[in-house]
Amino acid sequence: RCFYDQKILQKAFGKWKVWWTVSRERKLSLRAESHYRHLLHNLIFKAWRAYVYQQQEKRNKYCVAESHAKKQKLLRTWQCWLVYVDVKRTKRGMQSVALAFRERSCLRISWAVWRRRHYQNCTGHKMNVLALQHWAQSLQFRAWLQWRELYLYSQNERQKETRAVTCHQRRELKRCMEAWLGYLNLHRVKKHQNETAQEHHRSRIVRQCFSGWRLSWECRRRMHAHQEDIENLAGRIALRRVFTHWKHYVIVCVKETRQCELAENHYKHHLLVRALLCIRWKRLW
Repeated sequence: RCFYDQKILQKAFGKWKVWWTVSRERKLSLRAESHYRHLLHNLIFKAWRAYVYQQQEKRNKYCVAESHAKKQKLLRTWQCWLVYVDVKRTKRGMQSVALAFRERSCLRISWAVWRRRHYQNCTGHKMNVLALQHWAQSLQFRAWLQWRELYLYSQNERQKETRAVTCHQRRELKRCMEAWLGYLNLHRVKKHQNETAQEHHRSRIVRQCFSGWRLSWECRRRMHAHQEDIENLAGRIALRRVFTHWKHYVIVCVKETRQCELAENHYKHHLLVRALLCIRWKRLW
């Protein structure tokens, strides 16, 4: 009956242990899935935020470039208009001077010479203005080309940096997952080894208890056989002595049964304490 109680206790503890391991593995898998989802959401949010910042910077730069182009165009038109006004004023002044000179001198030769010189001066001035405008436009075009090259270079560098960061994050995530899987496999192997060691220890203890019980049963059987032989040989003459021996034997059996009950209770209490310690150690682990 003690062996049957031990077997039932072992089976119940084994089923509970299997259920506990399954529930712990399920909790660990749920935690891993939630951690992986959290990492994916975090990576997606970082990529989206970087894309939004990049788009905002592009828009700001485009607005700045447009405003700069408008200001340059307005400045160019204002300068051309000022030059045109100055030329008109000079022309008017020169025409008034020429008319006055013609009215005063009325000399055609001097008027022709003056008109030729005035025409040469006007053409030279116009050529100078056109040359200055062409030089300013060429400088602006070169500055715009340099700004465009620098902008494209900065964009390529930022794209390379973002790609490097994402590649490094993926490698780190892969390395973490591999380490976590290795840890899980090692933990399972350790659990299996501990279970096999506990089963071997329990079977050894059961065998030792069964061998001790068998030896005690053999001793009792031999003692019973020896007493029966003595009773048969002594007969009625040693009835009183046999009765005293039988009484002593009953007392000894009662003591032995009490000792066996105390030993069984102590062994059950020891097994229960060890099971509770094992459960507490696994929870802490």
